[in-house]
Amino acid sequence: MEDVIRQKITQSLSPTKFHVYNDSHLHAHHKAMQGATSRETHFRLEITSNKFEGLRGPERHRLVYELLKEEMEKKGGIHALQLKTRTEEENRKEQERKLRELEV
Repeated sequence: MEDVIRQKITQSLSPTKFHVYNDSHLHAHHKAMQGATSRETHFRLEITSNKFEGLRGPERHRLVYELLKEEMEKKGGIHALQLKTRTEEENRKEQERKLRELEV
């Protein structure tokens, strides 16, 4: 599942920064996961892409959900998906902010 996520996001959004965190192991003991056929169900994605330019947060998330629709709908597919989406400019500003905090 993680490989499919990487492939679809990379092909469609051409991210300049992209991290996939597979948190499935943290949720394997949950009641809802009993009997699950997949061990890859919970993910956090951090995506920096200029394809998000001009889109608000919910629009960005809908774009990613649409890309992963098949994986989210299929039995044993993605159960939980946490997203952090930014443009390159937003990422740059965040890095600058972090540097300023370190200087204080």
